[in-house]
Amino acid sequence: MNALISTALSGVVMMFVGLFVRNKQHIKFFAIAAILIAFVANLMQYPSVQEGGYIMFGMIEVTKFGVLFNAVALGATLLYFILSGGEFEKVGEHTSDYFALVFFILSGITLAATFSNLLMLFLAIEIMSIPQYILAGSDKKNLKSNEASLKYFLMGAFSTGILLMGITLIYGAAGSFNVTELGLGAESVHPLSLCGIILMVFALSFKVSAAPFHFWTPDVYDGSPTVFTSFMATVVKAGAFIAFLRMFHTGFSGGAISSHWTLILSIITAATLILGNFAAVFQQSVKRMLAYSSIAQAGFMLFAVIALNNTGTQGVILYAAAYSVATIGIFAVLLKLKDYTFEGFNGLARKEPLLAVAVTIFLFSLAGIPVTAGFFAKYFVLAAAVQHGHLLWLVLLAVLCAAISVYYYFRVIIAMYFKQGDPGVEPVSGGFKAGLILAIVIVLALGLFPNLLLCYL
Repeated sequence: MNALISTALSGVVMMFVGLFVRNKQHIKFFAIAAILIAFVANLMQYPSVQEGGYIMFGMIEVTKFGVLFNAVALGATLLYFILSGGEFEKVGEHTSDYFALVFFILSGITLAATFSNLLMLFLAIEIMSIPQYILAGSDKKNLKSNEASLKYFLMGAFSTGILLMGITLIYGAAGSFNVTELGLGAESVHPLSLCGIILMVFALSFKVSAAPFHFWTPDVYDGSPTVFTSFMATVVKAGAFIAFLRMFHTGFSGGAISSHWTLILSIITAATLILGNFAAVFQQSVKRMLAYSSIAQAGFMLFAVIALNNTGTQGVILYAAAYSVATIGIFAVLLKLKDYTFEGFNGLARKEPLLAVAVTIFLFSLAGIPVTAGFFAKYFVLAAAVQHGHLLWLVLLAVLCAAISVYYYFRVIIAMYFKQGDPGVEPVSGGFKAGLILAIVIVLALGLFPNLLLCYL
């Protein structure tokens, strides 16, 4: 609740900062201060939930899981501001408004981590989505940005309609919007409930860019300003997954109904892993490759939704942290390059060794190489699926797809270290290098000691 209030107030404050601060670079420091306040305010709520969660007004449930995920989301956003906040002013004139929209998205994410009512779920999804439509089209002089915004808006509105229809059908069967009173743990399945759950699976699959609802993702991520793609592909995606996880673990677990949506989600997960990884292999733009990579990573995070156990819950928290930090770091380096193709990375290790080392470690993490946070993140979600007992075929498919991902991630590493070239790199400040080193430390620390994060669950 503290995180929700502080991020909403920060968004309002950032709307007016631009009126009084003439130097746009200084707006970044106001945003960093605001996110630090929100981070501390969120942590202050942790002692009150150590013995158990509590529900406020029948709408919001404050739990250790919610507070910990909010800490991960706010911490990743802090890193995002440090590394990429200075790039906001290059998009357009309304720098403070862009920061305000990011804070409003964070409000939706914190609500998604704490809702206990289907109406709050709908509000969380919409608060997360609407500012993204604006950010996607913020580069008004770029036709690709305008196209991305329009496509995202139309597809997002369509998926919202499906979500609302699903909520309506579930309400018709259960007579309640409260996720703990839906009565879906019984052995018999009400037809309205089953139809509603299927529609909600489809709508939430769109929000997390799971196949076959992923077609908007490459075009939107590629067309949006790169600095905003970084946030949309990481913190926002993790927030949508937390909503997915809470909905299905809290409201739809148990009884005969679990087998129905488990089968549907297993098929969606398999399609997501296959399409995301194989499509990424054929990309020539690193930005577009990362877009398809985000689809593939969504496939791994779906294991936590299917598994319905504590290992899956731990896995999704660790995955959110590992994936967000690594991807924010890669996009931050990408913003410093003038060429987003694989050839644009040729010879980067000779010109900017720190940037090359950072990208290498982040790509190792995304690929799930040991000693990085991505390894344990993948281990936990796959272990959760093994504990489930009926998903061994899906686990084997995921391992095969992880091996395929090594190919397209290592294309970037080979370009940096083994190919000749003179990449166009913008000047790199000391603060940027310090932020990259911080991201490297986080990835390696969580890769060696995942309990640094998981011990708080």
